[in-house]
Amino acid sequence: SRFRSLSLFADAALRGPIAEGRADFVPVFLSDIPRLFEDGTVPLDAALIQVSPPDRHGLCSLGTSVDSARAAVDHARIVLAEVNDQMPRTHGHTAVPWDRITAAVQSSRPLPEHPPEPESDVESRIGDLIAELVEDRSCLQLGIGGIPNAVLNRLGNKHDLGIHTEMFSDGVVDLTRKGVITNRFKSIHPGRTVTSFVLGSRKLYDFVDDNPLVEFHPCDRTNDTQLIRKIDRMVSINSALQIDLTGQVCADSIGHRIYSGIGGQMDFMRGAAVSREGKPIIALPSTAAHGTISRIVPELLPGAGVVTTRGHVHWIVTEFGKVNLHGRSLRERGELLVSISHPDFRGELTEHLKQLKRFV
Repeated sequence: SRFRSLSLFADAALRGPIAEGRADFVPVFLSDIPRLFEDGTVPLDAALIQVSPPDRHGLCSLGTSVDSARAAVDHARIVLAEVNDQMPRTHGHTAVPWDRITAAVQSSRPLPEHPPEPESDVESRIGDLIAELVEDRSCLQLGIGGIPNAVLNRLGNKHDLGIHTEMFSDGVVDLTRKGVITNRFKSIHPGRTVTSFVLGSRKLYDFVDDNPLVEFHPCDRTNDTQLIRKIDRMVSINSALQIDLTGQVCADSIGHRIYSGIGGQMDFMRGAAVSREGKPIIALPSTAAHGTISRIVPELLPGAGVVTTRGHVHWIVTEFGKVNLHGRSLRERGELLVSISHPDFRGELTEHLKQLKRFV
C-alpha cells in the first residue's frame, strides 16, 4: 500500500510535489473545509491532532489550532492524539473529550514559533497607508507577516478596536495589553477576541493560555460570511501575489504553480464589503524579485487563479498609495492601479491601457 497527499492548502513542502504531480491539491474556501469532512466529500479515516493534557473533567484542549481540526475530530473514524503538556489550554470550541481519542502519545515539547521579523521600508509605508483606513471601533481581520505586523504597529492611537479573524500573531497581544483592542463594540462575540488559530512567539502562546477573553472557534464560524457581515466596521486585510489592471486578484498561485491556497480571503473580503462601514483591503508590495517584476500586471500569468474577483475587489494598497476600485469602470481601474504601481513599470502599464483604448 502507499499514501498520496491530498492538500487543502499548499505550503513550501508541498509546492514541489503538487507541481510534479506527486501530490494533489483541492481549491476550497477555508469556511467550506469542515463541510467536506461532514458530508464525506473528503472522507477521514484518522485525525492526527495535538492537544493539551486532560483537565479534571476529562477534557483536552485543541489549544492554538481549532480551524478545521474541530471538524476532523468530530468526523474521523479514529482520533490519534499527541498530548503535549506545553500546549496552551484555550477557550471557545476547543474541548476534546478523552474518550473521543482512540490512541494517544505523551510529549513535552515547545510549540513551533514564528516571531515577528523587522519591518522593511515597503512594509512600513503600506502599514502607514492601511492604518489611515482603520477607524476607532473597527473590527480587524488580518493574518501573519510583515504587512499585518506593520499595520498593528501603527494602531496604538486608535480606540476600542476588535478582532474577528481566522488567525493572528504577536501584534494583537501588544495592542490588547495597551487597551487599544477591547472588543467592546463588536456586535458578535462582544468583549472577546475571536480566532480560529494563532501562530507566533512564546509570548503569544502564553497570552492565549487559559485566557477567557480569547475564543477559538472552527473556521466555518470565524469565516462565515453571513456572520462577518453583521460586524460593523469590519476591516479585512489580505495579501496578493498579482493583480491585473481590471482588479482581478491572484493570491494562490504563480501561473500554473500552486503557491498557497484560497484560504479565507474571499470569506472575509465579501463579509467586510457588506458590513456596515466595512473595508475590504488587498495589500501588496508593488514589485517582486528584488524590484525586477511588477505585481500589478496587464494580465495575470496563464494558469493563475483568481481568488478575489474584479467584482469583489475594493481597496488596493501598495507602498505608493491606496485606491478604491469599487464602482469604478475598467478604464478608471486601470488608471488608478497604474498610479500605485512602481514608477519603473508605469510607462509599460500605461502603454497597455492605451492599446486597449482604456486610457484618456
